[in-house]
Amino acid sequence: MTATIVVGNPKPKSRTLKVAETLVEKLLTHGSYDLEIIDLADHTSEIFAWPSERMAALNARVAESDLAVFASPTYKASYTGLLKAFLDRYPANGLAGVTAIPVHTGGDLTHAMGPTVNLAPLLVELGAIVPGRGFYFVAGQMDHLDQIAGQAAAEYASNLARLAGVAAHTRAAAVAPSLSPLA
Repeated sequence: MTATIVVGNPKPKSRTLKVAETLVEKLLTHGSYDLEIIDLADHTSEIFAWPSERMAALNARVAESDLAVFASPTYKASYTGLLKAFLDRYPANGLAGVTAIPVHTGGDLTHAMGPTVNLAPLLVELGAIVPGRGFYFVAGQMDHLDQIAGQAAAEYASNLARLAGVAAHTRAAAVAPSLSPLA
């Protein structure tokens, strides 16, 4: 199992990264996955370079992930241009089959629907599977991060379990169970 966190915060090693890491830790069983972190703040000199072998390699690694968390602070009621520039490098269906969780952080609940109404549709357009509403975290609640991320992880886990149940009964699973992406 491979998991990747892509953080679109212009500040390296941000609280947004910590929120995404905690969500993954709460969602996945310890020791059952390999985690890669792509902090886009470390790649600002290349994010707009076309072509860029380094950026293409990062995009490919995300596209090969089983789970990808895309995290951004809320900027102008949406995600950052840094994250948008990274996602713009994908062709149509470039994230096909990747389970993707959109995450936003913000100062208050004013833009709590941001990851659901702004980032999730882009991920779906790129072919990703989004297993529920986006996760929004109020940065002033860092003292409660474990509990809040745990609740969000439980909701995603429940959604994924139900999806796996449906997948087990699809024609693709009946014809070729070894090809089922959720097997």
